[in-house]
Amino acid sequence: MTKRVMVPALLLVAAIVVGVGLYLFQPWRIFTSSTVTEAIPTAVPTSAPPAVSSPAASPEATTTTAAPTAVAGPRELATGQLISHEHASSGSVRILELPDGSRILRFEGLDTSDGPDLRVWLTDAPVIEGPPGWQVFDDGAYLDLGALKANKGDQNYEIPAAAVLGDYSSVTIWCARFAVSFAAAELKT
Repeated sequence: MTKRVMVPALLLVAAIVVGVGLYLFQPWRIFTSSTVTEAIPTAVPTSAPPAVSSPAASPEATTTTAAPTAVAGPRELATGQLISHEHASSGSVRILELPDGSRILRFEGLDTSDGPDLRVWLTDAPVIEGPPGWQVFDDGAYLDLGALKANKGDQNYEIPAAAVLGDYSSVTIWCARFAVSFAAAELKT
């Protein structure tokens, strides 16, 4: 091959390698960060008894009193503290049952690194500290609750109604691109 053909071919191969590397590793995420601050979903008022009327001598004298409406808050089903895996991370995890019976997984005070294709998983894997625990979460059962909304803050993730919480003992922030845990927490009831 002549130099005229070889140089453009090598430049093309180098451009493809750089493009694929940028796509896979997304190195700019080292410098990016985002925060989401979500409140715990509001409580749903419990059903109040109907208003009670007091009969009087005339319709004009009728008084109506309403019973006070009770507001139920969320019930805590499980908690955990995040430990660092591939990236330094901190924060707590709570699983809450809302008054309407729906359940959420909630991160509070989350602080981790940004990364490509980060997911929130409920898993049946044990939480192991250090490098041996980085890749255990896709070995067994897991439930993908969706993409991590931000790498910092307080955030809520809906848990499907059909999910059996007893099947899961931990939560992980999972990098699907590289099959590695950024952080994990053992869930304690």
